Amino acid sequence: MIATSRPARALTLGAALLSAGTVLATTGTAAASAATDGRHHVEYVALGDSYASAPLVPNQVDPTCLRSDHNYPSLLARSAGAQLTDVSCSGATTADMTSVQGSVPAQLDAIDRNTDLITLTIGGNDIGFSTVLGTCAQVSATDPAGAPCRTHFTAGGSDTVTDSVKQTAPKVASVLSAIHHRAPHARVVVVGYPDLFPEDGIGCTSAKVPLAAGDFSYLRDKEKELNAMLARAARGGRAQYVNTYRPTIRHDLCRPAGDRWIEPFVPESPAAPVHPNAAGERAMASAVRRGLFGHAGHRSESRGGAVTTPPRHPATAAR
Repeated sequence: MIATSRPARALTLGAALLSAGTVLATTGTAAASAATDGRHHVEYVALGDSYASAPLVPNQVDPTCLRSDHNYPSLLARSAGAQLTDVSCSGATTADMTSVQGSVPAQLDAIDRNTDLITLTIGGNDIGFSTVLGTCAQVSATDPAGAPCRTHFTAGGSDTVTDSVKQTAPKVASVLSAIHHRAPHARVVVVGYPDLFPEDGIGCTSAKVPLAAGDFSYLRDKEKELNAMLARAARGGRAQYVNTYRPTIRHDLCRPAGDRWIEPFVPESPAAPVHPNAAGERAMASAVRRGLFGHAGHRSESRGGAVTTPPRHPATAAR
């Protein structure tokens, strides 16, 4: 999510935390065949924040946006034989979809009527989740066995993180509307966030994960609220929602190296703090691929949000 100044967002965040159809047809085989026999290259545009761009994951190909060529959009495009335009950028918010992000053009400038597939990972920076994590790390020493972060964010009588999630919902809806306006034939996929914290709520307080014991479950629940909001926005915005939370359970930042797909506050594999490493990006790519090719017309509810494949937009179905 990385909501910090550019260009060194991931490094700055790490310091802060420590101190504190025709669209891919309906099968992967059809998409790959179309891409190789000259009939049609699937035009795929990836939009979003650092969970899409994969800061510090090798190989970094854009130093401004901290974008990897092994992020989930790149892996998905290669497996599907799609022509990828990846404009995902660390630190992006919903505002950066339609406005410049420093020196980076508005991400929606990359899509047009010829775009076939769009993935969107957004919302974490709008709710200030990186700042929330920094605050949680800072207050953890005041009550390491309790939940000082939850106490901090609920001190005024309401949960300010929950409030931020609710306030972000119409922003995501507006982005989806703008996407459909610019790319009316595209299949649009909202990609949720992977499981960052232990699903069972049992923490791993340490120098590498400076959170109080009771705040692991609180932060888990806030992420679930964010994903649930994104799933609702997708359903209301003629988009598909892909759940990356469920397939990444038990690979959170508390797991040992090798099993861990999310790096802790002090990363041990190349990745930004509390972000997917290369294995995590592969898991996200697999989840999106399954959502596109494996469950057409299927909808299932699960913890962390729903996997929803809506009917094809009429204009898309006709292509």
